[in-house]
Parts: sequence; C-alpha cells; structure tokens
Amino acid sequence: LGINNCRKVCYGSPAPTIFSKVIDKSIPADIIYEDEKCLAFRDVNPQAPVHFLVITRIPIPRISAVKADDAELLGHLLVVAKNVAKQESLTEGYRVVINDGKHGAQSVYHLHIHVLGGRQMTWPPG
Repeated sequence: LGINNCRKVCYGSPAPTIFSKVIDKSIPADIIYEDEKCLAFRDVNPQAPVHFLVITRIPIPRISAVKADDAELLGHLLVVAKNVAKQESLTEGYRVVINDGKHGAQSVYHLHIHVLGGRQMTWPPG
C-alpha cells in the first residue's frame, strides 16, 4: 500500500494533528532530519538541553496501534533517532521515550519518539 492508501486502510482516518501540519510544512518547525518515512525536529518545549522528536509520516495514532508489518518502520525510527543523536553530539548518552495513551502522558496522538540528552537523566523518570 502507498502512504495515502495506508492512512485509510491501515489506521482508519485519524484526525489531523499538529504533527500533520509540521509534515505538510503549514506550520514552522526546526526540522533537523527528514526522509520518505519520517522526520525529526526540535521540541518546542524542551525538557533537556537537546530534545527532538522523530515522527512517522504515516499518521499512526499511538505505539499501541502499530501493526506487525510496521516493524521495519519502527526500526527505521530508532535508527534515525540514533543517527540524529550522533549528529546532535549526544556522545555521553541520551534517553529515548515513547508515550502511549492517557496514562502514558501522550499529548499528541501521532506516533513520535522523544530523544532527550545533553544532561544527566534521573531514574525513575516520573
């Protein structure tokens, strides 16, 4: 399936989110990486000196909604997160977070990975 068909068939027709507007460039974002499957941009409310998001171009609403055949896409997102973290000089480590649903503190229902670094992270995270 192409991306447009997959939006309708694979995930229904999720409501557009602010990330949809970042993807179509109708709102500005500090995009630091993009390819045919995803893009990465700086978080507008950073929680660490370096805080960027990696989002899917296909609007998957949340990690718990992924399908088995999304495995390649999910792996790609993590490789992109790693590569952009290196590009951002996060050589001492970083945290990768995916929030899912209300109790997971998900605020935008479009699958995204937070990458946070540039300071010592604490545990437990919250």
